[in-house]
Amino acid sequence: MAFYNQQPFFNPQIPFTGSIHGGLQTGKEITVAGRVLEGTSRFHVNLQCGSRQGADVAFHFNPRFDSLPGYVVANTFQGSRWGSEERKYEAPFPQGSNFSLTIIVNTDAFTVLANGMKFMEYKHRLNFSQVDTITVDGGVVVTCISFQNPVPFSAQQASFAYAAPVQGYPSAPVYGAPQYYTIPYKTAINGGMYPGRSITIQGVVNPSAKRFHFNLCYGSGIAMHFNPRFDENTVVRNSLMNNKWGPEERQGGMPFERGQPFTVTFICNDQTYLVMLNGVQMFTYKHRHLLLQDVNMLEVNGDVSLTSVTI
Repeated sequence: MAFYNQQPFFNPQIPFTGSIHGGLQTGKEITVAGRVLEGTSRFHVNLQCGSRQGADVAFHFNPRFDSLPGYVVANTFQGSRWGSEERKYEAPFPQGSNFSLTIIVNTDAFTVLANGMKFMEYKHRLNFSQVDTITVDGGVVVTCISFQNPVPFSAQQASFAYAAPVQGYPSAPVYGAPQYYTIPYKTAINGGMYPGRSITIQGVVNPSAKRFHFNLCYGSGIAMHFNPRFDENTVVRNSLMNNKWGPEERQGGMPFERGQPFTVTFICNDQTYLVMLNGVQMFTYKHRHLLLQDVNMLEVNGDVSLTSVTI
């Protein structure tokens, strides 16, 4: 199966209609980042089959604020008729707040992450392979709509197992015979960081690992140093500014396990970096280097193997 590398839509005008290049496949992720307007009554994100008016909508995600604290309606529009609503009486994105909405295509359902945390699953009512369009409308400002393809693997390894969860942390898929990157690894972040931008790193922790790290760098400094340490059973976060390390952040435990695969995603917001592990938010790191556009390099080093880096 061929995958299409699609550039994000930046600061689209709302209402917005855009093509999903190559359509949807199992494992594909779409992330919409922006801000909910104060006083709005609702907004929605649709994954639909074509851009014409009245097209079928495979997934309608519709936060509403006409009653407090708010709720979300999910539905499918097929054959010019809405189906039965699925409602969740939670407000994942309050009015006036910044948000990151990620929709992950699974075999049987869409998985929805709200600000990095799993919010809901919506079982498919239409064949998702027919979806080729995303629309956004309502009381929202969108800074970025980005697309992440599944990790490629050979047809002979099309069936994959899941590693056992570690102390309640989510498991990650184990793919056979992946292509590994050379460690230490360094690559440019073209255009720097900005609210709504995400970086996803997939790999495997070495069986005898002591430490490894991911650095988001600028000039001679490190905006965020993310450093799992098995010899101390913690993940250290820090910044190197003016040739000096700042105070370490160590809370949150050790969600990684030696010998196990992982997917780490760094999501840049206005005030923080969100760090997700296997689709679940694990850490939040407040910006210390505030000139986000200066952060233009990713470094990876230590006791880890890389299989995929998506910027």
